[in-house]
Amino acid sequence: MDFSTLLFFFVIIIPSAIIHEYSHGAIADLLGDPTAKNAGRLTLNPIAHIDLFGTILLPLLLIPTGFVFAYAKPVPYNPYNLSNQKWGPALVGIAGPASNILVALIFGLLVRFLPVTPELASFTLFLSLIVYANILLAVFNMVPIPPLDGSKVLLALIPDSMHQVSVF
Repeated sequence: MDFSTLLFFFVIIIPSAIIHEYSHGAIADLLGDPTAKNAGRLTLNPIAHIDLFGTILLPLLLIPTGFVFAYAKPVPYNPYNLSNQKWGPALVGIAGPASNILVALIFGLLVRFLPVTPELASFTLFLSLIVYANILLAVFNMVPIPPLDGSKVLLALIPDSMHQVSVF
């Protein structure tokens, strides 16, 4: 990717990560945990979600490498407040990637159904990058390694007898 595409990708990742984190808090709130709301994090206001290092400095430092990575401050939630102790954390976990898939689907449909004209070529590229960034964010977050969202889904899927396995 050239520099302008990478810079634009950076601009896409920030709102996508904010929507991702907001979705975690919104589902947690729906399932009975007001922690994100009480912390002032149940908002789409970027200021509440921006992490100085992860959202601003890291991506800017990575732009020259051709690989852009960013993250927003994780939205806090208390799994003990959730109405469903087994599936609640998994639903909160999958809410972020699901929101990214939904954003990708919406913009993907725009790309698909917009007329193909030379005048819309750069706009179509812009929309395609939004789709790509959101799919990338969703897939990365579903890796089942803590603290990524996929680990919460995996924990709900394994048998209860394996939750307290000790190595000693």
